[in-house]
Amino acid sequence: MENHGFSSALGEFIKSRRHRLQPEHVGIKPLPGRRRTPGLRREEVAYLANVSVTYYTWLEQGRERNPSPEILSNISQALQLDADERKHLFDLAAPDSISFSMTRSSEQPDTGFLQNLVDQMRYPSFIANEFADMIVWNRGAELVVADFSRLPESERNMVTLVFLDPEYPKRLDNWEEFARFMTALIRAGFDSNKNNPMYMERYERLRQNSEDFIRLWEWHEIRQKALPRSSISFQADRNYRSRSIARPSTIIQDCNGASSFLHLVRERKSG
Repeated sequence: MENHGFSSALGEFIKSRRHRLQPEHVGIKPLPGRRRTPGLRREEVAYLANVSVTYYTWLEQGRERNPSPEILSNISQALQLDADERKHLFDLAAPDSISFSMTRSSEQPDTGFLQNLVDQMRYPSFIANEFADMIVWNRGAELVVADFSRLPESERNMVTLVFLDPEYPKRLDNWEEFARFMTALIRAGFDSNKNNPMYMERYERLRQNSEDFIRLWEWHEIRQKALPRSSISFQADRNYRSRSIARPSTIIQDCNGASSFLHLVRERKSG
């Protein structure tokens, strides 16, 4: 059975990474004159990955559907992929292992336990699932991040808040950085969730209503859940000790097998 969709996704991904790299970044001295190709040429990637130009071209075009782990490793090295991008490349080459199943476990996280966990945190904290839907949060998060209790359950999502709430950029000192991260996170799960109605409905809503989302989506960046420690900086609500909020630390939690995120937003000490 042919998997043109997944092969095309792999091809689009490595093409976007090829365009990102410049010859001088990989030790290739460009020839005199203007280059028509943004980034590396296919021939240059094929040379660096030790594969034929024809084979690499077929990969980008979706005509080759079964690259070996060795070839994928060579290509990831040639394209200077980071750990998240490398994992994404291997996932795209093995669609059966990442495809969305409509029979996923119906188990729900123990919200009582998780709520008790965040309530013990000194800092504004929340736990979200793999789609960035809020599971639990503490009072500090309500004051600093968003008043989730007043939002409809369907709207308690960090991605839609970041892109569709016109006031939200004012709440983040570094909105662009966090929006870029959230887009890369959604990008990483896109191909494995094309049959997930909720996921695709949210994706279409973002595409139709946010030019910033479209702009960042076209960068084709990938992130796999772990949030860098220097990612978010919220402005403090005056009701929350009247202090600004510094960068967060992040802990990854598993809720009955589903990856979730515990975010601790730390206060910046004055003076």
